[in-house]
Amino acid sequence: MNFSFSQIKKIEPPNWWIGMKGDTLQIMFYGLDLGSYTPSVLYSGVKLNEYHIADSPNYIFLDLYISPKTIAGEVEITFSKDEGKSVLKHDYPLFSRDDSDINYVGFDSSDVVYLISPDRFSNGNPNIDVQEGLKEATVDRSQDYARHGGDIKGIINHLDYIYEMGFTAIWPTPLLTNDMQEQSYHGYAMTNFYEVDPRFGSMEDYVLLSRKSRDLGIKLLMDQVVNHCGIEHWWMSDLPFSDWINFQYQFENRNHISVTNHRRTINQDIYASQADKDLMNDGWFVPSMPDLNQNNSFMATYLIQNSIWWIEKLHLGGIRQDTYPYSDKSFMAKWAGAIMQQYPNFNIVGEEWSYNPLLVRYWQQGADNADGYSSNLKTTMDFPLQRTLVTSLKESETLESGLIKLYEGLANDFAYYDPQSIMLFGDNHDMDRIFTQLGEDLIKTKMAMAFILLAPRIPQIYYGTEILLQNSDKPGDHGLIRSDFPGGWQNDKVSGFAEEGLTKEQKEMQQYLKKILNFRKNNNTIHQGKTIHFAPKDGIYVLFRTLLDKVVILILNKNEKAIDLDLSRFMEINIKGKRFFSLLDDEEVELQTILRLEHKGCMILYTNSN
Repeated sequence: MNFSFSQIKKIEPPNWWIGMKGDTLQIMFYGLDLGSYTPSVLYSGVKLNEYHIADSPNYIFLDLYISPKTIAGEVEITFSKDEGKSVLKHDYPLFSRDDSDINYVGFDSSDVVYLISPDRFSNGNPNIDVQEGLKEATVDRSQDYARHGGDIKGIINHLDYIYEMGFTAIWPTPLLTNDMQEQSYHGYAMTNFYEVDPRFGSMEDYVLLSRKSRDLGIKLLMDQVVNHCGIEHWWMSDLPFSDWINFQYQFENRNHISVTNHRRTINQDIYASQADKDLMNDGWFVPSMPDLNQNNSFMATYLIQNSIWWIEKLHLGGIRQDTYPYSDKSFMAKWAGAIMQQYPNFNIVGEEWSYNPLLVRYWQQGADNADGYSSNLKTTMDFPLQRTLVTSLKESETLESGLIKLYEGLANDFAYYDPQSIMLFGDNHDMDRIFTQLGEDLIKTKMAMAFILLAPRIPQIYYGTEILLQNSDKPGDHGLIRSDFPGGWQNDKVSGFAEEGLTKEQKEMQQYLKKILNFRKNNNTIHQGKTIHFAPKDGIYVLFRTLLDKVVILILNKNEKAIDLDLSRFMEINIKGKRFFSLLDDEEVELQTILRLEHKGCMILYTNSN
């Protein structure tokens, strides 16, 4: 970036690309008294449509028209005042797009997403752990809520491990600058939307992560936040407009800040009061995270362009959008729509942490919502089925408890426009580890993961699940939930990457998931097949995935003793007399009328044509 004068402090976005579907671009310039200058643009194919002076005298916003015939280069932008006696110049880069990745195919049901908390995954470059000038300048692995030093290089170093395990997409939690006083490791209080946190690495490292991931056929998802920023964001000391953030008057006058009521149902509730709606949408998520006002048109444009900029910069394979229902829902539809218009094959998953399927379905594009709301969002998160899955495995079997709840939970799919595009998981960075949720029961954990990987969903697995990381000593403790992956730091005595020092159960779980993941990777029956399941009976739940003559069978069995499964119930699937392979024990079996289940747990059978 080339500044002619240091008076210009910030330019966002810092560059753009030719050949984009939209022909307009809004650039925010920030610097001392910039609002008193008159801008002009000199470049073939680029026109200054309009400029806007902000409430703060230090901002100016430029609306550019970029012709489809414009060629790549540096656009000369000049700011002048006092009849030309004072002049500032900036050469704004317009880059060519990489035609090889122009379609930007997003994640889908053929993928399995590996969720990573970067600070806790692997420290690839200890030299960047502490950065002078940042507010949290220590590393302490003994403290759950301190920085531990994991970084982008650490992820890059273990991409082969991720690939060999069978994952096809990675979702690192936010990697942008989080210059907060404490707990900056998690990344969700961003203080610069265009900068990689130097404790995680450089922009070049982030681009390299994306390239090396693509080389292995692994899609990179970016965790983004349009609802809020961190209280230490650079613009918080000089906000451009009087309504740039919600409850801005209270903030600027150091009054009490209204925090959201977290009543997410106001987005659908036909009886919701305006007071509840306003507090939900405008209240700050926490006092350290100012709520961004997407009803300010400049903020709205800023956030949309920021998302598109990162897709283009990193050749992303998807976005995970944090706290989805907390933002203005009309803006969220506009935001997602702008992205999907630019990249029709892309995908976005929105976080709606609700256990009511009706609330989750509302946010998926295609839902026939009574209020006419259309979200433009392909993928939502299946918190309802996640909780149901855990409950069903923990409960004893009766007519109304246990596996029947899982059966009925999946039966709720009639409400969804596209169930196969919903993301299912056992846990994530904000929830107790699945091994902890299931009482550190290896068999139940295996059953849960098998269902997640074979159900008609997009599976997501949290790093360390494969080696049974747990937080049982402190349920609900986020710092412990985000434990270090063993082997990610020099001198670690245990390594999940090298399979050194693991317990027998940890090794067993790792190999178990590796086998299912790699089986799933190229299995179209699981990616696209029809789903048929049968009501649980005698503590056994059976789910089929079929595609033409190919069949995959998942059997979940809660019986402690050996039991015979009557196969006559399943004859409509036409399995009698066919030979199946048992994935988990590498045996072949011909199905007739009875299948002997020797042990509690799960069985995965598949036809040879798979």
